[in-house]
Amino acid sequence: MQNILSKISAFLIIFLAILAEPAYAQADNLTLAKADSLFQKQHYTDAFVLYETILQKQEHYSPQMLLKMAYIKEGLRDYTGAMYYLHLFYTKEPSRSTLKKMEELAQAHRLQGYEYNDLQFFKTQFSKHYMRILELLLLAAVIAVTVMFISWRRGHQFGKPYKLGFTLYLLFILYYINFLTLGQEGIIKASHVAIMSAPSAGANWLATASEGHKVPITGQQDIWYEIKWKGEKAYIRKSNVLELP
Repeated sequence: MQNILSKISAFLIIFLAILAEPAYAQADNLTLAKADSLFQKQHYTDAFVLYETILQKQEHYSPQMLLKMAYIKEGLRDYTGAMYYLHLFYTKEPSRSTLKKMEELAQAHRLQGYEYNDLQFFKTQFSKHYMRILELLLLAAVIAVTVMFISWRRGHQFGKPYKLGFTLYLLFILYYINFLTLGQEGIIKASHVAIMSAPSAGANWLATASEGHKVPITGQQDIWYEIKWKGEKAYIRKSNVLELP
């Protein structure tokens, strides 16, 4: 009897969740529509508050919403925020025009780290299709194992080159899942930030950076990020960096 009640309860929960999902989606769309209406009326601050709420709750939104958020931040001369939302838009809709926009904005305000090339574009495209590539790699591995098993059942013997090649392929998949990275980056979000030679407040001072500069993050230690600053290894407090996804 208890098992039957448990199954009925689980069914009701799933059923109610299915009914509630369109209601949640409708509420998300209403919030987005209200924010867009405020944006069109040039009530940018109020619109941004709603956009930010939608983004923080990871609700449904269009990539164009990120462009509007970047536009608002640029109008407020918050170039860190403008670059951040342009980057979010770029991860959703990679295009060379967005790269050019970020590069032009950086040049206009003397911001470093936004020099883009074909390698940067390739990295973004690769990141966008990372899961699809992984699915294809795993599918090929499953097919290969199935064929090998059927052949083995029929008495076929595989040579060492085949076994070695398949082993290397599996190792590549493990590397792809666990170790492959295209680099991490962050934007300095405060003014007069100290760039240090070591992860310590008592280390040698290398430079003072203003907000908006983008830096490659090569590691971390306690409250410090290890970064590349003008080609050299340096350190910056984590609290001063807005990490890019």
